[in-house]
Amino acid sequence: MIKTQVLAAIALTTSFVVAQGPADEVFAAWQERVDPAVERALDALARVQRDDGSFPERYGDSTGIPALVGMAFLSKGHLPTEGPYAEAINRSLDFVLANQRDDGLFEKGNAGSGPMYAHNIATLFLSEASGMVDPDRQSRINRALPKALALIYRAQQVNKSENHRGGWRYHPGSRDSDTSCSGWALMALRSAKLNGAAVPDKAIEDAVAYLERHQDPKTGSFGYTGRSDHAKSLTGMGLLCLELCGRHGTDETKLAADYVMKTYRGLPDSQFEIYGIYYNAQGLFQLGGNYWSEFAPWMYETYLEKQKPDGFWDSREAGKIYGTSMMVLAFTVPHRQLPIYQRDETVDEE
Repeated sequence: MIKTQVLAAIALTTSFVVAQGPADEVFAAWQERVDPAVERALDALARVQRDDGSFPERYGDSTGIPALVGMAFLSKGHLPTEGPYAEAINRSLDFVLANQRDDGLFEKGNAGSGPMYAHNIATLFLSEASGMVDPDRQSRINRALPKALALIYRAQQVNKSENHRGGWRYHPGSRDSDTSCSGWALMALRSAKLNGAAVPDKAIEDAVAYLERHQDPKTGSFGYTGRSDHAKSLTGMGLLCLELCGRHGTDETKLAADYVMKTYRGLPDSQFEIYGIYYNAQGLFQLGGNYWSEFAPWMYETYLEKQKPDGFWDSREAGKIYGTSMMVLAFTVPHRQLPIYQRDETVDEE
């Protein structure tokens, strides 16, 4: 499960080093304001982390929140082997690794609606950190990831109706699915496959097919269990997952992006606001071009002002640890530090 040296080297710098296309020029114009805001946020997260790697507030003692925080540190290029946040990253890793059940599930504390959300995020975090850690933690990750991936695969194989087939929901044995939980599961599988794990192609194909059944062919929107419910906050998720799974630049992804462009200005102060911002940023960056060059300045201008003096962003639904982690992941996408979010660098040449 160890990355190649090339992938591991992606995280060897905390500065933005690629400056080739319009998307990079957009970020360069904002970097002097964005990077300090991100560092304030990371300082805030490290400051409140408990000794065992968990966090205060809602869901902070589940495996999902430390995993999100860990990915936020990695997304800015900080390493678990050196630098100012190495201890914080390793605490997050150790918390996740210490809370895996014999059946592979990462479960601890209050995971909200169900443990599969936290499990999928924790699995993604370990896969992304693999190859960047010390030998002892690498050995532990190598033992934990196959069990975690096997559980995700088993949960997908539960007998479900056609509408739910290929997806995931709150529990490993759930007989229904939703696109939000399924997006995290699919990213975990995709990350692990990029890492060399023996993830069946059919698992990813079935997950993509599940998402495609939940896209409105006319509007481009993705819904939660249908095609339009919570579409404003979920269409970016569908866009990102399709982009990451070989559907770059297709009619379906462009239609989804067009829907996002029509609706993103309605996200502030709405339900699942930060969730939508995170996925919109990740998905639109994959497409680049006018999509990113219009969205990014609006996102930075709007949400730099929403950062609290103590460095946090707050989520109405899930609190400030979650909200801050997700905003950091949205702000840092141009840094390209997390391998799962790498993109085809010819996108801005189209």
